[in-house]
Amino acid sequence: MTRFIHDKFAKDYLEELLKDYGEVKPSEKVSGEIKEIDVVFTPFQQQTLNLQVLGLLGRFAEYPALMEPFRNAASSDEICDCLIKLLEVRAQLRREAKANNTKLEEWKIPKLWVLTPTASVARLSAFNVKQEQGWLSGVYFLGDALRTAIVVIHQLPKTPETLWLRVLGRGSVQSQAIAELSELQLNHPYRQAALELVYNLRENLRINQHLTKDDQELVMRLEPLYQKDREQAKFEGLEQGREEGRQQGREEGRQQGREEGRQQGREEGRQQGREEGRQREQSLVLRLLNRRIGEINSSLVERVGGLSIEQLEELGEALLDFSAVADLEAWLHQQSR
Repeated sequence: MTRFIHDKFAKDYLEELLKDYGEVKPSEKVSGEIKEIDVVFTPFQQQTLNLQVLGLLGRFAEYPALMEPFRNAASSDEICDCLIKLLEVRAQLRREAKANNTKLEEWKIPKLWVLTPTASVARLSAFNVKQEQGWLSGVYFLGDALRTAIVVIHQLPKTPETLWLRVLGRGSVQSQAIAELSELQLNHPYRQAALELVYNLRENLRINQHLTKDDQELVMRLEPLYQKDREQAKFEGLEQGREEGRQQGREEGRQQGREEGRQQGREEGRQQGREEGRQREQSLVLRLLNRRIGEINSSLVERVGGLSIEQLEELGEALLDFSAVADLEAWLHQQSR
């Protein structure tokens, strides 16, 4: 079922965004009948990075947190299951504090954030939720003692502050968020990592034979973004190589003569530009291979590294059909003929 593909994406995505700010444990097991918590987050005691870059998600990460993302609207039973997990964690912390003869401080008890794309008025009313001052619309809190909030992703305002959570929505909400993600500045600390996870989701959905209409539309919407990102990576490599070539040419021109410097700078710029572009393409292909068929050994990495940029582009298309390392070995063998 594609639900498990989306579940894995949500866990990997939250782990990638939060790992710089604390310890992240995806699929953390707890005692009792309920097996796993999707994401357990414990912030570093000495926080050196700015959580504000993650907007609303960063506010969730200011204190210990349990995060339970749902692809479909969370049912009442599923929300109750999340509460049971929270109470299990709370009971375990109390037992540990008692064993150590210490007092359990309130701030050490995690807050539970239930992330659901939608929620009916009736369902929210059933949990007697309330909206608190200072929080955005779409965030509904249960009673204070429960330390729990239901976050209705599709009700969040469409602002940069909510971007990282809206990526976990569905349909047009998710598609718009991914488009906004791709438009972030290229040097944004989480842009590329988040996009790679989105592209990995696209690949996992593409090989599934039983996609819902929602998933089919998502794959179609991601295709042009994926192609644009690949072209951008190649362009940046070429431009960076040309610029470095020009700079080196100017420096050598001052030492050996303006004319020789200009000629050598142009030539080296062209050569280095091509090599930079090839290295960027190689890096992208290796990342896709590792996500597609698992980590490949150093021998295969070296063989891929010896490919021309044209061969790397062909491999980038061919790997979409790979399912095992043997497929890569067969492709490389065919290229060596």
